[in-house]
Amino acid sequence: MAAVLIVDDEVPILRALQINLQARGYSTLTAFTGHGALEQAAAHQADVVILDLGLPDLDGVEVIRRLRRWSDVPIVVLSARHGSDDKIQALDAGADDYVTKPFGMDELLARLRAALRRGTSADLPVVETEHFTVDLAAKRVTRAGEPVRLTPTEWKILELLARNRGALVTHDELLNQVWGPAYAGETNYLRVYLAQLRRKLETDPANPRHLLTEQGLGYRFQE
Repeated sequence: MAAVLIVDDEVPILRALQINLQARGYSTLTAFTGHGALEQAAAHQADVVILDLGLPDLDGVEVIRRLRRWSDVPIVVLSARHGSDDKIQALDAGADDYVTKPFGMDELLARLRAALRRGTSADLPVVETEHFTVDLAAKRVTRAGEPVRLTPTEWKILELLARNRGALVTHDELLNQVWGPAYAGETNYLRVYLAQLRRKLETDPANPRHLLTEQGLGYRFQE
């Protein structure tokens, strides 16, 4: 059963989508704002996102940009904006498809199925170091060929870093995506969990080679 995150501030449209998708065997998550969408995406494993651009707090294009910093989830835009510039901005930001309102449910479902096929977990990489391997598709970590047991929170942090390997992931990004906006500034949470991950994965946790601290900024996964 694929999970669909529906993001729309028009309640009748959101409810209609929810009813139609559930009737066809999908499970659904909902959000009415951009910040709510980011929180839901961080807290739950959605397989695809249906996203309206005209949200009351964040513009939908900004939501796409923020999601793409850490997630490859397929995004189907559903918007009343018909202009080519709007479509180009959304697609350039990382959307997978663009459907305009009013829309036909059969067409939207077909676009949704296509996005799900493109976004199958088999496309996600396996990130390898000389000490451990992170299989993003299988959500599995091994060290010297043996499975490593991680807590859900440890996995979320490692997954976010591995998806952005080589790039700096800031404290704010990690806190927002793993715990939510209410935890902004709680960098002590990150120190505790990074220490736990290093003990489980690094050969010398005191001198890590792969889960690196960028002092005062954030963390970096170095392959």
